[in-house]
Amino acid sequence: MWNQAWNYVLNHPDKILEWTLQHLYIVLVANISAAVIGVLIGVYISGKGRESIANTVIYFASIMMTVPSLALYGILMGILSALTLPSIGFLPVVIALTLYGLLPIIRNTYTAIREVDPAMIEAGRGMGMSELQILTKVKLPLAVPVIMAGLRQAIVMNIGIAAIGAYIGAGGLGQPIFRGIANYRTDLIIVGAVFVSFLAIVIDFLMGGLEWLTTPKGVRIRRKR
Repeated sequence: MWNQAWNYVLNHPDKILEWTLQHLYIVLVANISAAVIGVLIGVYISGKGRESIANTVIYFASIMMTVPSLALYGILMGILSALTLPSIGFLPVVIALTLYGLLPIIRNTYTAIREVDPAMIEAGRGMGMSELQILTKVKLPLAVPVIMAGLRQAIVMNIGIAAIGAYIGAGGLGQPIFRGIANYRTDLIIVGAVFVSFLAIVIDFLMGGLEWLTTPKGVRIRRKR
């Protein structure tokens, strides 16, 4: 079984590469969208007097996480079909992954900004900074490590969910898994599962490095202490 899987990898490296690149592209597009939307929403709901809005937004984002991926794909296919947009393949999968990625990014952005030391904010105001400057030069730089942790969680999670997108024609590393199930090919199932897992581990490692690089030097020093 494992020998057959290894032989398949050796004999079809072009297919493995194609599926991996497809998978990465889907996850990249979805998580860039989720990062932009999630950070903007997180920044907005972190403002003063918006606690009730924040609770509502995070609650609905949490509900989205409970919807099974195949059910969400089905709902999106119906909606996109009604809008005369492509209802199978790339688009519904990217939308679904974007929705799944919102919760950790919104929650981490909101939490990180709300937990910025008030003394730092007051120091910024004392220096004559505007609210926008305080946000961009004080709050966000200090919140970056926590925001990046949320993005890291979203990407790793979506790598696994994206594999199910092959069921509706999105491509990626889910293809060998579903082909293996349909044709009773255990070797294909193993190939798909192993490469999805390996991709998640590699991306998690790379995101950990990126998280460290984007952390302000002063915050790094405090963490070491």
